[in-house]
Amino acid sequence: MIDLPVIQPETAAPARLRKPDWLRVKLPVGEEYAAVRRLVDEHKLHTICESGNCPNMGECWGAGTATFMILGNICTRSCSFCAVATGRPTEYDLDEPRRVAEAIHLMKVKHAVITSVNRDELKDRGASVWRETVVLTKQLSPGTTIETLIPDVKANWDALDVMISGGQEVISHNVETVGSLYRLVRPQARYDRSLEQIRRTKLAGHRTKSGIMLGLGEKADELYQAMDDLVANGLDILTLGQYLQPTKRHLDVAEFITPDQFAHYKEEGLRRGLKYVESGPLVRSSYHAERHVNVPI
Repeated sequence: MIDLPVIQPETAAPARLRKPDWLRVKLPVGEEYAAVRRLVDEHKLHTICESGNCPNMGECWGAGTATFMILGNICTRSCSFCAVATGRPTEYDLDEPRRVAEAIHLMKVKHAVITSVNRDELKDRGASVWRETVVLTKQLSPGTTIETLIPDVKANWDALDVMISGGQEVISHNVETVGSLYRLVRPQARYDRSLEQIRRTKLAGHRTKSGIMLGLGEKADELYQAMDDLVANGLDILTLGQYLQPTKRHLDVAEFITPDQFAHYKEEGLRRGLKYVESGPLVRSSYHAERHVNVPI
């Protein structure tokens, strides 16, 4: 009898998770959306709504609001979740603060959110442009409240002091995920350093905010630990939303979190000492951001 070799079946690639119905959104349409689209194009502005493939772009732009992204649209980081282009930035436009401020004024927005790419190659991390954008916006639109979603300054605390000194009402810095997943999700960042940045912002007397994406493989107890860490470092406001894979080159979705789970996490965050938690599958950092201005410091 001849022993034939045992042929192992080929291992099939794991099937991609199918997006559930609660994550389906309408395409952006309407006159208000078109008006914002024109202003963004005319002023040659970047928005994280577009660069980050935000699922709420239709809703927010339809309400006449947008989150502006300053310091160009090429990031020096290569986070494995983010749709923003990575590379060597060539854009450093000192006139950008004026253009952003004028666009916010023309749009007549009551609450503006401003964010940026990481500019690690700049000595001040772009802090001077950050501050001038906030200052000019306040000058042109004194009734407009502002949230700034600032990047990791890589422990350049002098740069942080400049970034947060323009007079904005909310200062946000996203930790993005739990500590155990940092090397996978944010390879050029550090969990403890982001916590320290939030702590220093709070000590300077500001309203603090951060965001975490769920569905990357985190465990519930790791999320609870992150909540405790954030509270211990002075966080006021937390946003929790579902991670959505922007392209096939980015991390796969490990799990789709149900709306009921998001509701439970909101209750848990409030129980652990957070003052405000925005939690839901389609929640992103700037979603309903105008509500966060009234959170007590």
